[in-house]
Amino acid sequence: MMTELIVQSISVFMLIFCRMTAFFVVAPVFSSRNIPTSFKIGISGIISLFILLIQGVNQPVPADLEYILLILREVLIGLLMGFVAYMIFAVIQTAGSFIDIQIGFGIANVIDPMTGTSAPVIGNFKYIFATLIFFSINGHHYLLDAVIRSYNWIPLNNDVFLRLASGNVTEFLVSAFGQSFVLAFQMAAPLIAALFLTDVALGFLARTAPQFNVFVIGIPLKIIVGLAMLMLLVSGFVYAFEHLFEVMFRALHNLFGTLGNQPS
Repeated sequence: MMTELIVQSISVFMLIFCRMTAFFVVAPVFSSRNIPTSFKIGISGIISLFILLIQGVNQPVPADLEYILLILREVLIGLLMGFVAYMIFAVIQTAGSFIDIQIGFGIANVIDPMTGTSAPVIGNFKYIFATLIFFSINGHHYLLDAVIRSYNWIPLNNDVFLRLASGNVTEFLVSAFGQSFVLAFQMAAPLIAALFLTDVALGFLARTAPQFNVFVIGIPLKIIVGLAMLMLLVSGFVYAFEHLFEVMFRALHNLFGTLGNQPS
């Protein structure tokens, strides 16, 4: 009897652990290359143990090859949760890319230590700023809480593959991607509008005073205007990023509703 209980507990724990590990591989902030892999595995194991104690071991777990399908299903759920959160968080770098193209910094990309890839200068600055705000409002606590509560919506005996076949998940991801693109454009709109007006002014200058070399004047002028507007808008980043994090948690809530059923 004790042996069966241990085997059942290990089987349930591994399913929970697969979902948690897949989530931390993709989730924003936690997926950073600066965070050691041993820490990700350790926090995944600790949270999985807590969920096991909360949910209990009385979960239907098959003892045949169907268990592999359950592992794949839990990994898929974890990846979807982390991907949706990361996609909303990536709005910040997308907005920075829009700004860099207009301001002239698009050619000077830097290495982002969070992801290990090249990132726009303004986007990297805003991403670091947003990460600090995310920690200051305990966003990582809310993110972990959302992942733990996902088992109330999507238990281990879920039917995710059937929902994937119905196309609801694909429709949700397309909608979330469109929303993230709109949010990125809205965040970059003030700076883009200011730089567009600067281009218009340079165009008038080129027509009225052809002796001025607008290419020589325009590059430093656009940088000065862009940085000045950025300094004016820094104080509003807090409210913009807080709204963005609300959108991220709302998107996770909608994903839970798409993959599972609302708990009674």
